[in-house]
Amino acid sequence: MPEIARALHVLAVVLWIGGVAMVTTVLLPEIRRMHVPAERFGVFHALERRFARQARWTVLLAGASGFYMTWRYDLWGRFVMAEFWWMHAMLATWTVFALMLFVIEPLFLDRALARWSATRPEAAWRAVETLHRILLALSLVAVAGAVAGSHGVNLLAW
Repeated sequence: MPEIARALHVLAVVLWIGGVAMVTTVLLPEIRRMHVPAERFGVFHALERRFARQARWTVLLAGASGFYMTWRYDLWGRFVMAEFWWMHAMLATWTVFALMLFVIEPLFLDRALARWSATRPEAAWRAVETLHRILLALSLVAVAGAVAGSHGVNLLAW
């Protein structure tokens, strides 16, 4: 079963972070290029809605499989060792996205961005693009660290 959990974990992360990369590097710049500021959020929400469902499921699957592997292999001690920084990075990345997808966006961010984009659409769009770039960069650091670290390479020791 742990091997299946690892496969599901990797699959979930590929779909989740790959989707974030596509939204950040392709979808957002293309919407900016093709639409005036006042139209951007409507287009973005229409296109992103399907990915948001995928992101929620893959974040849940990544979290459940990651927790299972940590429990099954009794890896809790890694969270106190600096060489396993990537475990913290994975957990922090997962926590940020879980909070964004399940708490922050639905409870207030979507409405706040809609209000902001109605009065200052260019500034609101820049903020969305910047947030996506930051989240993608942090996610890629976590992924690279986890892949290297799970194969015995400590990227911090280079």
